[in-house]
Amino acid sequence: MIFKEIVEFIEDLFGECEKPIPLHSPIFCGNEKKYINECIDSTFVSSTGEFVDRFEEMVASFTGAGYAVSTVNGTAALHMALMLAGVKSGDNVLTQAVTFVATTNAITYCGAHPVFLDSDRDTLGLSPEALEAFLAEYCEKRDDGFTYDREMGRRITACVAMHVFGHPVRIEEIKSVCERYNIALVEDAAESLGSFFKGRHTGTFGNLGILSFNGNKTITTGGGGMLLTNDAELAKKAKHLTTTAKVSHPWELSHDSIGYNYRLPNINAALGCAQMEMLPLFLEKKRELSIRYKKFFESLGVPFVSEPVECRSNYWLNAIILDGVRERNEFLEYVNNNGVIVTRPLWTLMNKLPMYAGCKTDGLENARWLEERIVNIPSGVIM
Repeated sequence: MIFKEIVEFIEDLFGECEKPIPLHSPIFCGNEKKYINECIDSTFVSSTGEFVDRFEEMVASFTGAGYAVSTVNGTAALHMALMLAGVKSGDNVLTQAVTFVATTNAITYCGAHPVFLDSDRDTLGLSPEALEAFLAEYCEKRDDGFTYDREMGRRITACVAMHVFGHPVRIEEIKSVCERYNIALVEDAAESLGSFFKGRHTGTFGNLGILSFNGNKTITTGGGGMLLTNDAELAKKAKHLTTTAKVSHPWELSHDSIGYNYRLPNINAALGCAQMEMLPLFLEKKRELSIRYKKFFESLGVPFVSEPVECRSNYWLNAIILDGVRERNEFLEYVNNNGVIVTRPLWTLMNKLPMYAGCKTDGLENARWLEERIVNIPSGVIM
């Protein structure tokens, strides 16, 4: 049975790993304890300290972003990015149905309405053709320079493109469409630290981008996120608003606008600095794993999700494409009963969740096809 072969191959790959073999566990093999102890000794364990600044500098340097502003998690970073992009209550924000729920939740935090568009089957992310087709058929650019939904009259302020499992979307084409319609582009690069499109890091193409450092990501700070931008004024405003909009003063405690307690604690940043030092090795090991997976699944005739053309993916979560929903469910049932490896299906499409069931979509033909077939398999770093 092919399912048995898959489980045995993965078990052999990961060797003496704990059972069941998880999708993605953190690896701590560098200066994590050293830096955390230094942070504790300094007593600066909260939202100020040298590790926060160092972590932001390391991420900015690695990604090539002009500025990096740390946050408590990726969702907070995305919420702030949308606010800085000008998203207001009552606006529409275009995004994809194939994403983690945090993407959509952050849109609603702004009081905006998500509109779900279709994905490409190869990148798994937002399709530029679907974006163009939706704007041409259902929207109009008005004299004020903004684009509006014809039916509801809502302004379309932003587009959120998410790099699924670390595989870059066709971000240049998406950016081009957004520019023509005067729509801010926000990149949800939560899963794609270490992924590049034509040699440029994901999260740096749009007006703003975000990263996540949750415990299951390529590197972790426990929780944590990062806002990326090349705009100095946006970066300055992001740092101000994520620090409760506190006005700098030697002793007075004053705030000049509604701010957010979103800054990453120094102790989490200490962990992040140590993890960033190990990132090149982690990416190398994950690429080696993806190569072995691809060769194995090709021998079985099972499609393996590989990096798109002109891209270099971090292969955060490896994925296979089964023949249909029946085979997918049979595989998930077999694996769960076996208890050796952890697998999971693609997220439920956002428009199928009860709180987003009434949102507008474009039919989502490819998204529905992907939902019925994709399964994630163990993708952690093998040292």
